Amino acid sequence: MLENIKIDRKNKTQIYLQIAKQISRQIDKGTLKKEESLPSINIFSERFSVARDTAERAYKELKKQGYITGVNGKGYYVVGKKEKKIKILFILNKISSYKRIIYYSFLKTLGNKAVVDLQIHHYNPLVLKDILDTHLGKYSYYVLMPHFELNLKKESWMKQVRRIPVNELVILDKAIPEMKDNISVSQDFKKDIYDALSTAKDLVKKYKGITLVLPEHSNHPPEIAQGLSQFGKENDKSFTLVKDADSLQLTKGMVYIVITDDHLAVLMKKLKKTTYKLGKDIGIISFNETDMKDLLDITVISTDFEQMGQTAANLILKNEFKQVRNPFKIIKRGSL
Repeated sequence: MLENIKIDRKNKTQIYLQIAKQISRQIDKGTLKKEESLPSINIFSERFSVARDTAERAYKELKKQGYITGVNGKGYYVVGKKEKKIKILFILNKISSYKRIIYYSFLKTLGNKAVVDLQIHHYNPLVLKDILDTHLGKYSYYVLMPHFELNLKKESWMKQVRRIPVNELVILDKAIPEMKDNISVSQDFKKDIYDALSTAKDLVKKYKGITLVLPEHSNHPPEIAQGLSQFGKENDKSFTLVKDADSLQLTKGMVYIVITDDHLAVLMKKLKKTTYKLGKDIGIISFNETDMKDLLDITVISTDFEQMGQTAANLILKNEFKQVRNPFKIIKRGSL
């Protein structure tokens, strides 16, 4: 079925070409399927508040490009999508080893069926605005990680996100609850951390409390602390939030959860200067798996970054608009 057509009257591109481009994208994506009928020129003109001549020119342009055909006395029908690559703009909040895993898994799953361009918004909605000002309307899908500065009002960046048509928007990593009709593959930071520790209760029970090291200006989701706080209350464990590992004094009987690898290194150095036994007197859990953590026997909690990229790519290829919670796991090792 023909989806909504948005006319930008400030755009220098002629209106009939805007219409033709949006309809051709819907055909390429499979939203409009082969042999599906289009509204008559009169109905299209009324529905989208454009002149009849404009609607007729748009249909003629689509016929010229081979997207639709006209049958006398019956109307216009979709010929079918052209065999060409899907254009996707992938907008990250930052570059990191984990974001690379998502990105390359996404590319691998798409294979030669898509062309993907990359942009970085650096947690800044003004940068996102500039990206959309330049690229909106030029891609079939916009894959966005909506991580922004925590001190910003939500509306400051939601204003930009809403500019992207929901049938072209793919949200990754952090869900936006208000948006339900787009593709989304995300973590549930509060529930994921709570569930991960719940599966390790047998190991956590020997500790009296939990300390989360959450850097002050890291822009990591505050829901992580909320999930740990809830777990602590329900399991009679104290919960402490600290912003810096450097000034931390290790205490016997505590589980330390670190977000960054730098803070993990600081804790390991501090531990070497004590007589505490890792996994007995002190527990350490780190976010996100690496080969080094495996070698160091560090317990890890992590979402499946590779799966996130695969799932997003497959939903695009199948044109399925779903909200998917990405798998999250805990890898139990000697540090717990």
